[in-house]
Amino acid sequence: MYIENSIIRKQISVWLLVMFCLIALMIVVGGLTRLTDSGLSITKWELFSGILPPFNDQQWKYYFEQYKLIPEFKIQNYNMTINEFKIIFWWEWIHRFMGRLIGIFFLIPLIYFTLKIGVKKLTNLYLIFFLICLQGFIGWYMVSSGLVNRVDVSHYRLSLHLLIAFIIFSMILWNYLKLNVLINKELKLNSLPLVSFLILIFLQIIVGAFVSGMDAGLIYNSWPLMGNSYFPNDNDIYNLFNISVFNDPSLVQFLHRNLAYIILLSYLILLFKVYKNNIKNSYFAINAVGMLLFIQIILGILTLINGVELILASLHQISSIFLVSASIYLLYINKKLI
Repeated sequence: MYIENSIIRKQISVWLLVMFCLIALMIVVGGLTRLTDSGLSITKWELFSGILPPFNDQQWKYYFEQYKLIPEFKIQNYNMTINEFKIIFWWEWIHRFMGRLIGIFFLIPLIYFTLKIGVKKLTNLYLIFFLICLQGFIGWYMVSSGLVNRVDVSHYRLSLHLLIAFIIFSMILWNYLKLNVLINKELKLNSLPLVSFLILIFLQIIVGAFVSGMDAGLIYNSWPLMGNSYFPNDNDIYNLFNISVFNDPSLVQFLHRNLAYIILLSYLILLFKVYKNNIKNSYFAINAVGMLLFIQIILGILTLINGVELILASLHQISSIFLVSASIYLLYINKKLI
């Protein structure tokens, strides 16, 4: 995306930076919505009427009565009072409101810049807008999985929802970097190991969503062993090669742990290559990735051994946002000039 007009380029840059921050905040709020078990508190998709929250007791009663009809209330929260319901409702309402806000904040400037410079130069941004719209549908697709015959949403749909959020986030950051960071001709890392490293991080995000969706972090709250052994003793190692592996909480936690070790090893290989080949333009980025990866691992361990305490779990997700951002930046500055 090359834009000659410096004023328009600056305006788009500011807009993308605002969207970058909004999407990051949305991911954090989405994580807190999941951690507080608030995601099923609003049982209908109300695109327009749902913009406004309840204003009186009658409206609150209506939403609470709707919630009482789903399995989560009948099986798990049958003693919940309306005041307790209001807490989980607000988390889900804020999450949905932010989704609408992001859509509006992206669409209106997109139309404005289209009128200024045309569609052709904004193709990447139209793709992002499509993904934002798709994300709304996937969010409801996820919620709908928890309204019948189960007390939680499908962890597969949850992981898809989170993955697309990070893809949107990464695409916005990439386009922002294209407008603001010049690529020089200095020595660079090969893109293949960098892309592989980023893929591993995204794979870890998916598995992390599985852990969250199945509450797999509430078992084996010890580290480095899972209880008294490296492999969970309630399972057989051969089950790792079974198609149902992603439906087993202890195996999913095992995969999440070990994928973190693989990511750490991959990072150390990248670090070695950067310093061995004296790739000075990547020193800052590779060190930033390393620091954030270390923080992410420590927060993951603390979250686990503290039984998924809310603040630690949220910080663990927040650090993943910074880690992905730094990894995207590292990949960007090492891309080849065309």
